[in-house]
Amino acid sequence: MARNKFDVDEQLETPFDIRHLKRSLVYAAKYKKRIALSLTLSAIGVIIGLMSPLIVQNAIDNYMGSTDTIPQLLLSGLALFTCICVSVIFAKIRAKMMTRVGQDIVYDIRKDLFEHMQRLSFEYYDSRPHGKILTRIINYINSISDLMTNGLINFILEIFNLIFITIFMFFVNWQLALVTMAGLPIFAVVMLVIKNHQRKAWQQVSNKSSNMNAYLHESIVGVKISQIFTREEENAEINDKLAKAYKKAWMRAVSFSNMVWPTTDIISIVVRAAIFGVGLIGFGGAISLGTILAMTDYSARFWQPLMNLSNLMNTFINAVAYLERIFEMMDEPVTVDDIDGATEMPEIKGDVHFENVTFAYEEGINILEDLSFDVKAGESIALVGPTGAGKTTIVNLISRFYNINGGAVKIDETDISKVTLKSLRSQMGIMLQDSFIFSGTIRDNIKYGNLDATDEQVRAACKIVGIDDYIMSQKDGYDTVVNERGAGLSQGQKQLIAFARTIVSDPKILVLDEATSSIDAKTERYLQNGLNHLLKGRTSFIIAHRLSTIRNCDKIMYVSNKGITEAGTHDELMAKQGDYFKLYTAQSV
Repeated sequence: MARNKFDVDEQLETPFDIRHLKRSLVYAAKYKKRIALSLTLSAIGVIIGLMSPLIVQNAIDNYMGSTDTIPQLLLSGLALFTCICVSVIFAKIRAKMMTRVGQDIVYDIRKDLFEHMQRLSFEYYDSRPHGKILTRIINYINSISDLMTNGLINFILEIFNLIFITIFMFFVNWQLALVTMAGLPIFAVVMLVIKNHQRKAWQQVSNKSSNMNAYLHESIVGVKISQIFTREEENAEINDKLAKAYKKAWMRAVSFSNMVWPTTDIISIVVRAAIFGVGLIGFGGAISLGTILAMTDYSARFWQPLMNLSNLMNTFINAVAYLERIFEMMDEPVTVDDIDGATEMPEIKGDVHFENVTFAYEEGINILEDLSFDVKAGESIALVGPTGAGKTTIVNLISRFYNINGGAVKIDETDISKVTLKSLRSQMGIMLQDSFIFSGTIRDNIKYGNLDATDEQVRAACKIVGIDDYIMSQKDGYDTVVNERGAGLSQGQKQLIAFARTIVSDPKILVLDEATSSIDAKTERYLQNGLNHLLKGRTSFIIAHRLSTIRNCDKIMYVSNKGITEAGTHDELMAKQGDYFKLYTAQSV
């Protein structure tokens, strides 16, 4: 079902178009006042800075060679110094303002992407390596930071620069201005040739970076298994292969990027040499030295924005590869969401009805077909059967973690596809096989599902599941800090804490998926006493491979062959001597 693995390059599902850039500009529009002020200051600074060559031209042509003009030369020097200082000060103010704006934009994109990610269905995460998802949220957004911080404003500023410089050049000498601009066709051809190769090369860099991060994430999560099976050398070889692929892609992309500025620099040098040649020889000395020097200065200034635009193009092309990935993830449809006109789920009593439900994770491969059953409020239902038969799928559908392909799932006669997810899931307590523990205190982990729970309720839940004595034996009690994924806790202790978290949420329907699989027999017996009290009056669905733990359930359903083949109490199913009987007796041997 996975769309790719760590060693398979991701393929963009849609080509990049101008709409991607427009979407990034939508984020910039939020800060248009600050951007406009920054542009205004920059434009003023540019115009003042462009006065410098005119001051130099005037000083050389009118004041050089005479002692009587020393005061004018000093004033020209002071004016030149003032122009440079004002230009630098305005540039510094603009840079500081745009850094703040850029980081605000990056923050907004990261916030929107994370909020969208939180709403994506289980199916999305089932079908992708988690390391590649992390790469998009962290690495790719960091990579567009420079574009959003200074890239967009610098692009506009350099365009202004070119316009103002061109005006000043034609004002000083139109013939030499044309000489300066004669190099533009060559520059345009080079850019057109390089651009497409650059974009593809940086897409490959993002692919290889994503692959490497995906494998790194997988290796960290599975490091214990790697050491158990002494896979260190093989893992190092895989990592080395991925790192070399990334290095190769990076070097190729950089080689294209490094073709831009040398080409621009060479054209600029040739053009300035041509200005000297044309100015000194072509017009028979009719052009003054001051004019030639001013025009070479303007020529250098003319090609500097073009070089800066070339570098910005590098940044833009690099960022485009990342923007494509970011916006692709933002465009990922939220397949499990509130429908238009969804209503609030009324307070749940506990009746559950499956009406001809069909479901498939992959198209054409049904896990459940035309499944129908009724559960009355307060009943405890055990789901048993072979691995992969669809037990966990059934409880996931009750919580609407996936959309069904046909039929209806109803709670108290209300079709759960027509109510808001929050109002549905907030009334359900779901404990999955993976007892995930977040970094933080034990108290925070237990209150995760109900932030309004009191300390007394937290401790009462822990006493029910039998973890209170262990917690109180710790130096900091319920304020004991646990690391990510519960490092330092046994698997059984993590399950008990997760169990307490579910109890504190005070669910109307309780789902326990292998909830006691990592608990020893003594603790399980203690826990069972508390559960018997907890389950009274609540509809509960229990999945357990140890059949001895579900003998007292009101109904046992045997899941197999894309549906339920047997249903009844333990004694009834044992009397039938069918699938359940065979499974139970096999465990009893």
